This record gives sequence, C-alpha cells and structure tokens, in this order.
Amino acid sequence: MAGHSLESFPARPRLVFMGTPEFAVPTLRAILDHGYPVIAAVTQPDRPQGRGRKVMHSPVKRLALERQVPVLQPERASAADFCDQIQDLSPDLIIVVAFGQILKKRLLDIPEWGVVNIHASLLPKLRGAAPIQRAVMNDETLTGLTVMRMDEGLDTGPMLLQEEVPISRDETAGHLHDRLSLMAGDLMVRALEAMAEGRVREKAQDNEQATYAPKRDEDIGPVEWSRPG
Repeated sequence: MAGHSLESFPARPRLVFMGTPEFAVPTLRAILDHGYPVIAAVTQPDRPQGRGRKVMHSPVKRLALERQVPVLQPERASAADFCDQIQDLSPDLIIVVAFGQILKKRLLDIPEWGVVNIHASLLPKLRGAAPIQRAVMNDETLTGLTVMRMDEGLDTGPMLLQEEVPISRDETAGHLHDRLSLMAGDLMVRALEAMAEGRVREKAQDNEQATYAPKRDEDIGPVEWSRPG
C-alpha cells in the first residue's frame, strides 16, 4: 500500500474515517471501541431532510460528535483545499464506508497505507452503488462483505478480506442492509488486526467475473394497480 509492505503496518494506525449513512455507523463505532485513533470523521454536508426539510446531521456525524471526533464536511472530497487539509493530518490509513462521493487519485495517494473500503458484496460481483438491493432483486442466495484497497475505478481495487453471508428466502433488502452493517464493523477491526500482524495478502479482482449493481431507479418495479391480485 502506497509504497509500504503490510508487514510494517502499525498496530494503532492514525485513521481518517469517511462515511455518511447509518450503514457506516457500526464500523466507526467498532474501530473507536477497539481503541484505534480516529483523527477525523469525514461526512457529507448537512442537508435538509424529511417533510419539514429540517437541516440534519448525518448518522456518522452524530456518532463522531458524541465520541468527540473532529468532523469535516467537504462539498467535494477531492477538491484541492480538502486534500491539503487531509495531507496536514498525516493519516496512516483512510477507511471509507458508504461515504457518497467518488474519490480521486490525489486523495487516495495521501495516506501512507492507502485507502480501504468495505463494499457490501463478494467482489467482483455487484460492483456499484446498490449491491444489497440488487442481491435481493436478483434472488441471490449468497452475498457478503469485501474489504478492498481503493483505486480510481468503480470498486475495482485489490481485495484484502471477504466474508460470505447467506440470504434467506424471505429476507428484505432492509433486513440484509442492517445485518451487513453490523457485520462490517467486526470485519474492519479484524482486517486492521490482520494487516498489523502481516496476515493480509492483496488479491486482484477477476474483471471478467465482474457484475454491476447500479443505483435503483424510481421506475423499477412500479405497482400495476389495475391488475387482478
């Protein structure tokens, strides 16, 4: 990663965490609970939400404030001024979980050991924005989580760790989302421990086996109320 062997990865790396929705919260909580120094939490800017359009903090920001972690909210995470801000923090590693913006090379190159992401599928299957929803829509019986090192592609970076998760026949995307979210925190902690102990070997993805999970369009699956039940 970024010119260093994993054998020299620090036991307690200085981390920047990047995430926004509820899915990312268990991972931030897990790394904090295990004593990892999170020097900043990066999340999307506060947005109006709900019927009243009240400006709300993201779930990740709420946890970060509760745990007294400094919060950064760039409009564009790859903008030069923000990259300079992260450079000044000198993180060993950036962890990304459902942040919500595409990260460019300048930001990816800043940490000593790169940028690590948790993706909610068994890569290279279901790359993209909606792997959980697509797994359920496709009637998959198995999915999982992949810890990967990010590059500039769409979920194309080398894999560090995977965990398989069965999908039950009656499972909804919402229930699977919650299960994977909770499991992601434990998996990331195990990945950090394995990296520090030199037990991780990067594995390139087989691009010929790749499938994609684009964000669900509103016109998918409309209800035809005129049809008989």
